[in-house]
Amino acid sequence: MRHPNQVLFAGEKPFLMMPAVDHYAGSEKLMGKALDLQNELGPIFDLTCDCEDGAAIGAEREHAAMVAALIMSDANRHGRVGVRIHDIGNAHWREDIEIIVPRAGQRLAFLTLPKVASSEDVLTQLRELRRVSAVSELERRIPVHVLIETHGALRDVWEIAAIPEVESLDFGLMDFVSGHHGAIPGSAMKSPGQFEHPLIVRAKCEISAAALANGVVPSHNVTTELRNLDIIRDNARRARNEFGYLRMWSIHPNQIVPIFEAMRPDFSEVESAAAILLAAQDNDWGPIQYQGQLHDRASYRYYWELLARARATGMCVPGVAARRFFTGSR
Repeated sequence: MRHPNQVLFAGEKPFLMMPAVDHYAGSEKLMGKALDLQNELGPIFDLTCDCEDGAAIGAEREHAAMVAALIMSDANRHGRVGVRIHDIGNAHWREDIEIIVPRAGQRLAFLTLPKVASSEDVLTQLRELRRVSAVSELERRIPVHVLIETHGALRDVWEIAAIPEVESLDFGLMDFVSGHHGAIPGSAMKSPGQFEHPLIVRAKCEISAAALANGVVPSHNVTTELRNLDIIRDNARRARNEFGYLRMWSIHPNQIVPIFEAMRPDFSEVESAAAILLAAQDNDWGPIQYQGQLHDRASYRYYWELLARARATGMCVPGVAARRFFTGSR
C-alpha cells in the first residue's frame, strides 16, 4: 500500500510540521528553566534564546557565547532551540552570527531575524549567515524565521516568504502597532482589539496567506495575558481558527500548555481523518464514500496534513493509522 506522501504530494515541497509553540527566554536562568520544562513535557514547544532583548548592553558577546554553549549542552535533548539575533540596525547582529554559528550551528534549530524593513534586509543577513556557515564547514543550511513587524516587511511579505531558507513568518504585534504613530490605539495590542482592528486584521491575514502559499509556517504574536489560562487559550484558538496561524509565541511558562492545547486539531476530526485515509489507502487512493460523503485526493491532502499535525502536536493517532502511516521512515 502506498504512503500518502508518495501519492498526494508528488513533486511538491512537503509542508513543515513544527511545534505549535515558540517560547522566548532572555536570561540564562529562564532558558535553563525552559529547557527543563521542554524535557519534562517533550518537544511540544521550541525554545528561542533571545539575544535582541535578552543581552545586557555591553555584554552582547558574552550573551551570545552563553547561548551557543546552552545549545550544545546535554540539556538540549530535543534539538529544538533557536536564537533571535539583534536587528539589522544594531551593530551586534553580525557578532551574534559569528559567535553562535561556528560553535552551535550543527544543533541550532533556527535563526530569527527581527525588525527587517524589506526583503533585501533578509537577504543581507542571509548572505552573512551563509558566509559564516561556509567558513565553519557546516553540512546544513540553518533555517530562518522572519519577524514581520514593520511597514516595509509587510509590504515585502510575499517576497520574504519565498526565500528558500525561510521556514516561519512571525507577526510582531507590539512593534507593528507602535509603528503607526498612535493611529492604532493601544487597545489593539490585546484582545479583542488585536483580532478586530482593520489594520491589524489586514496584517495578520496577509502574513498568514503569504506564509501558507509558500509552504512556510505562520506564527502568531504573543498574548500579554500571563495568568488567565482561558484568555490565553482563547487567543490561541482565534489565531488558529480565524486567521490560519499554526504556531504562536509564548513569553511565560504559564502560556505554553494552553497555547499548545488550542493549536491542536479537534480529536473527533483526527478520528475521521484516520478513517478516511485508511479507506483511501485500501482503495489505492481512488475516490471513496465516508459517512455518505464523497472524498478524493483533494480532501485526502487536507486530512493527511491534519493527521500529521495531530501527531506533531502530541495527539494520539488511532492505532492502525499510526502503524500504517508513521511507523518507520517514509
